Amino acid sequence: MLNSDNMWFNRAVILFQLGYKEKTDAELLFFHCLQHRISEEFFIQKAIGWALREFGKTNPTLVKIFVVNSNLKPLSSKEALKYIS
Repeated sequence: MLNSDNMWFNRAVILFQLGYKEKTDAELLFFHCLQHRISEEFFIQKAIGWALREFGKTNPTLVKIFVVNSNLKPLSSKEALKYIS
């Protein structure tokens, strides 16, 4: 489900690639993050940041470029860039 009425389903879609490391489908991850970037829901914003932060451990440059260009909510951006200088 891409845009469910259930916030928890949407959160699961964003987080499902956690731990994939170099096997992460960046295009799919970024697509889901963009679909939900305007959400006011704390758990969605946090999930976006968490998913991007984890992928950033494998590909920090790509995550930084995505965050800079995608107009995420401040919480998502902060979490995504937490360990990226």
